[in-house]
Amino acid sequence: MKFVAFERAKQGTGASRRLRNTGRTPGIVYGGSGEPLLIELDHNALWHALKKEAFHSTILDMEIGGKEGKVLLRDVQMHPYKQQVTHIDFQRVDATTKLHMKVPLHYTKSEESQAVKFDNCVVNHVMSELDISCLPADLPEFIEVDLSGLKKGMSLHLNDVTLPKGVTAVTRGKPNPVIVSVVMIGGEEPAAAGAADAAAAPAADAKPAGKDAKAAAGKDAKAPAAKAPAAKK
Repeated sequence: MKFVAFERAKQGTGASRRLRNTGRTPGIVYGGSGEPLLIELDHNALWHALKKEAFHSTILDMEIGGKEGKVLLRDVQMHPYKQQVTHIDFQRVDATTKLHMKVPLHYTKSEESQAVKFDNCVVNHVMSELDISCLPADLPEFIEVDLSGLKKGMSLHLNDVTLPKGVTAVTRGKPNPVIVSVVMIGGEEPAAAGAADAAAAPAADAKPAGKDAKAAAGKDAKAPAAKAPAAKK
């Protein structure tokens, strides 16, 4: 993707506020062999570019002063309640230096898996993006994960995913984290619970019935005997 930026002469809070009032967004470009460069961008064009996934995860062509350079989006600052980008950061790209990036995971064919199609399961996406390290030329826009082989009770780990050539995953903590899990829904477990409740119901009813019978028997025992009618003289 390509975008146009302009050099920014003034800096500071007041200058940035005035810039935003004119429909511009202040930013900075850093890294590589050059000095940090203050830039400004058209806010409307930037706003629409940020809605595209590729703008966040691919190498961008930045045109400034008639020259082009390769950069990566590193940080976006938003207004607390307005639909406004208040500041943006880009990093220069060196073709010989490895990048550390987060790229989105695109899950496909889950509806074709045995777990979803026949076993009434739900596929839970534990991870939506992955930290990777690679050279700029090998940076993928996204990583596709095929879920057609999922079965009931199964989990998909990072080692089960085939990464693009030249790309290595960067993990913290667990070396082989779970990225997808299969969860059972409805059907068998609720039915079993219902059967257990039905079996327990007669026993529960029998106990009160026994108490009622005992109480009734006690009342009959305590009741005075009926007097015989007096004989007529």
